[in-house]
Amino acid sequence: MNGQTNGEREGARPRVLVIEDEAHLAAGLKLNLELEGYRVANARTIREAAAQMVQGGAFDLILLDIMLPDGDGFAFCRQLREAGNCVPVIMLTARGGAEDRVRGLDTGADDYLAKPFELPELLARVRSALRRRDWQSRDNANEPGRGGLSFGQVVVNFDTHEVTAFDKPVRLTQLELDLLYYFSRHPRRVLTREELLERVWHLHNSPNTRSVDNFIVRLRKYFESQPDKPAFFVSHRGAGYKFVPDGVGERG
Repeated sequence: MNGQTNGEREGARPRVLVIEDEAHLAAGLKLNLELEGYRVANARTIREAAAQMVQGGAFDLILLDIMLPDGDGFAFCRQLREAGNCVPVIMLTARGGAEDRVRGLDTGADDYLAKPFELPELLARVRSALRRRDWQSRDNANEPGRGGLSFGQVVVNFDTHEVTAFDKPVRLTQLELDLLYYFSRHPRRVLTREELLERVWHLHNSPNTRSVDNFIVRLRKYFESQPDKPAFFVSHRGAGYKFVPDGVGERG
């Protein structure tokens, strides 16, 4: 399921795979994405999606429904990541509870939108995911390395994506890695959810800040010895979050 990225096919219109078995919604997504200039393919099942990825070439983004006729999107996303495929995945689902959002991120999804969603927000998140992909490709090709980071019992190499925590390897998605990098560049400063959405997600004026909270939960789970009593990724009520590298910051 590996293939070229859109950065490797510079100049081509991004290709989006919509995996959705609800025909009306799939057709609507295809139409609106094509109006935005994307090339779009549809798949109703996991089997069709796998065939599209093998026969139709590489995709730059996947919109993935969770409940599909022949399986669930969680398993499919996990399969992609275990195969080393880092294509951005945005999950679309009627199951919008916190547990499902966390599970989706756990399997390697880059973002998560609960149905019904507003089309402008979906399109903004699609643009954001593709921009991150493009910028990452350019950074890898043209920019000096990001280097590393260590705090507590965590060691991170941003260039190789190698992460260990408590002497065990941790696999981060690109978005999780980008969020951690942004925190590392602004230690001890309270970062608002809006700033994080703009600088990491590249979403401007987004009304939905839950994505930030979900990803902070993920970082705490990976890197805090007591995720419910965080020492490194500290909440400041009504303001945002602060990264404290030595783990002694006061909690807000």
